[in-house]
Amino acid sequence: MVQRQSRTSSDPPRRRRGSGSQRERRPGIWEVRVPAPPDPVSGRTRQVSVTVHGTRADADAARVQLLTTAPAATGKGLTVAGLLEAWLAAEHPWKPSTRASHRSVACALAADPIGLEDAAGLRPALVRAAMSRWQANGGTVSVTGGRFRVLRSALSWAWDERILPEQPLRGMRGPARVPPRRPLPDAAVRALIRTAEGAVLETHANHRPDRVASAGRLHRAEQDLLLVRLAADTGARRGELAALRIGDVTGRVLAIERAVSAGQLTLPKSGHGRVLTPGSSTAHLWHHLQHAWAARAGEPLGPWLFSPDPGHHHRVGAEVLGNRFARLREGAGVPDATLHRLRHSVATFLVARGQILAAQARLGHADAATTLREYSHALPLTDGDVANAIDTHLHQPEAGDHTAPSRTGGRQQPT
Repeated sequence: MVQRQSRTSSDPPRRRRGSGSQRERRPGIWEVRVPAPPDPVSGRTRQVSVTVHGTRADADAARVQLLTTAPAATGKGLTVAGLLEAWLAAEHPWKPSTRASHRSVACALAADPIGLEDAAGLRPALVRAAMSRWQANGGTVSVTGGRFRVLRSALSWAWDERILPEQPLRGMRGPARVPPRRPLPDAAVRALIRTAEGAVLETHANHRPDRVASAGRLHRAEQDLLLVRLAADTGARRGELAALRIGDVTGRVLAIERAVSAGQLTLPKSGHGRVLTPGSSTAHLWHHLQHAWAARAGEPLGPWLFSPDPGHHHRVGAEVLGNRFARLREGAGVPDATLHRLRHSVATFLVARGQILAAQARLGHADAATTLREYSHALPLTDGDVANAIDTHLHQPEAGDHTAPSRTGGRQQPT
């Protein structure tokens, strides 16, 4: 009896049905197969097979390419899982973090029963049933909405590339939007700043210059204070804060020209940099700490503002800043605070004052429509004069009517 060998960590992962297969016939020679549309006469299923010379990566690339071209005539035979894999392998102007997010969602869709469905045969009713199942299994509105958007994007790409004869979900509306983003209350922001300031004072009081651990605690406390001040002042994203360099500020002018996305340096989310003015106290703190750090290091500082080493030659990751902030918020007694909610606080403050363009520029949105869409709930009510005019018109007595409007808006009884 022949025993089946167990899979090891070096074996390639099994692919889902409909995504094709590949195997190495001889060293450097691969056979790649993908499903093709059924024979129009007999109805029998078919496969497209090609031979690829090269590495496993070459064979995998050829398989993905075949997935996008073999079913081009009718779109039949291409499963949702196979379509998602081809969509991810195509060229897109995505940030690294966006690509990682899309890949995670696509993997969840491929592992779901909807991944086995024929991509060209998808219909809104089927997708709505899938979304109901996700929510019944504990999926949040954000999770359900994210899966729907990834699925719709992949289908739209396939239609644009003429892989599918139509966009099956054209005109279908996704799940309801998540509630408006909540800013942090002013008291919570002040508590965060006070806690960071107190940590700096405490570490200064207990500082032992001859001990490396003491110097490290002081260095982290000072960076944490600057982190909170910058986030609450500028509304910069976490990845933008992690990518700041010491030379990015000149006087009170701060240039945000880069961001960290999935561990890689790239442009900010909008695709271009921006220039803004921090508060005078925040700019002063930046310059003060820069001189203090240089004096302690005894040498010119490296380029990065937030760094784990005293010479600032290495930058921290965005997740490290998030972890530092998490410890700070626990000390401040604001457990639901995040760096991104500080960004929302800046946006809400400006939008509530009617400064839409100022909020757009400070947040780095590509256009003001994004700012209005995300923060329209904070717009001030400016129709008081309109309400008064309507009220006066409705309660104005007609000719010959001796009744007069009361102060409460009702009509007084004639005497």
